[in-house]
Amino acid sequence: MAREQLNGASYNWNAFPDRPHLAAALAVSGGTTPAKFFAALSAMPIAWDKVIVTLVDERFVPASSPRSNAGLVAANLLQNAAKAARFVPLYHEASGIEDAAASDDAALRSLPWPLDVVVLGMGPDGHTASFFPDADDLAKLLDPASDRIILPVHAASAGEPRLTLTLARIIDAGFIALHIEGEDKRTAFDGAVAPGPRKPIRAVLDASPRPVEVFWAP
Repeated sequence: MAREQLNGASYNWNAFPDRPHLAAALAVSGGTTPAKFFAALSAMPIAWDKVIVTLVDERFVPASSPRSNAGLVAANLLQNAAKAARFVPLYHEASGIEDAAASDDAALRSLPWPLDVVVLGMGPDGHTASFFPDADDLAKLLDPASDRIILPVHAASAGEPRLTLTLARIIDAGFIALHIEGEDKRTAFDGAVAPGPRKPIRAVLDASPRPVEVFWAP
């Protein structure tokens, strides 16, 4: 059901009336959940030649790494009809994560902002994008007034350093979906929206000016 709704009437992918350059922008998440969703989406009869695909976040690893979100997208989403889409990765070789983030921030300003669609995921700890609870400068990542597009992330629980869209850019999107699967993610989500310490996913829900559509499947 999660995939059917996300690919169905909840969003009209073929209508871009307010885009004089006829480009729509989609940001997707990586991790272990979305591979089957990406594969199904890749075959949808969408005007993919008018779609720009980028990432919500990325590990600071090359696309050849099995932990690369770009690699996941290339193998599962940018196939079939979706081969016609333009893909804008976040990772590129740089002297460090800070330099990569600054370069990405400048380069991504050429995309058609705000994003049309953002598809988020969520970890059992309540993180979304690369907003990890133990991230350095978490408040900066979650600043709804930030003028940055991309910021670097250092968090012990994340493993590698990461690059992430800021909360400000995510909540500005025309449609925001949260795609989660499994009972553990349902339990984590229910805990995140319950009273108590605010998890990063709750920060996104609270800051978004429009409802975030949650798509869950067992």
